[in-house]
Amino acid sequence: MTERLDWADPTVREWDCTVVWSDPADPEAGIVLDRSAFYPGGGGQPPDHGVLLWEGVQTRIVDTRKGGAIPGGELYLLPAPGDPVPAAGTTVRGALDDARRSSLMRTHSGLHILCGIVFRDFGALVTGGNMQPGEARMDFNLPELPSSVGGTSFKQALEDAVNAEITADRKIVARVLPREEALAIPTLVRTQDALPPLENPEIRVIDIVGLDVQADGGTHVASTAQVGRVEVVKVESKGRQNRRVRIRVVD
Repeated sequence: MTERLDWADPTVREWDCTVVWSDPADPEAGIVLDRSAFYPGGGGQPPDHGVLLWEGVQTRIVDTRKGGAIPGGELYLLPAPGDPVPAAGTTVRGALDDARRSSLMRTHSGLHILCGIVFRDFGALVTGGNMQPGEARMDFNLPELPSSVGGTSFKQALEDAVNAEITADRKIVARVLPREEALAIPTLVRTQDALPPLENPEIRVIDIVGLDVQADGGTHVASTAQVGRVEVVKVESKGRQNRRVRIRVVD
């Protein structure tokens, strides 16, 4: 299995590694590295983009998929159409698109702050979500939308609460816990329908200290202050029970 540098240290942007599997005659089969900081996508967070540098050649990486020639759910990096593919055994240097990854980390952490606040204040579970660099949306099971909160509109109250937690500069800690210990956390799963894979012997948990703890496999900043500022762009109804909250992360 590829060593997940994105989990070990989400600040890694460049690293040396070796190609352990590829098929230069079939670029769409993908490239497997022994070590990789490319986040493969999942949980609403899209995959990283970047390059592999080798023997004076550049291969752009534009996507990732799981499963292929190697059994066991390996991660296959997908090159841009027309780019050359390094053969197995080639030493390469990987480099991420820093602006994209950094923006996605801030956005993902911003969504977790939003999720923590909506759960804390309204007890609502998540029914869906998606993000792109700098903007995202999250859906909540919230049948009764408050017309106001303390005299402030629901939309503005959410924005104020999120930015208050950002100003509080709470630590954001990623931990890998034994399955039994993780499942003992009562608020571990915040999704109403699609559950994360919890059958593994270990479960990765993201803890915004003092606000939110939940199972998550994505990349995050180290503290809420690093998110920047969040704007709640829109709150809209999606059916009788679901409310969609759209946010934007700004400097």
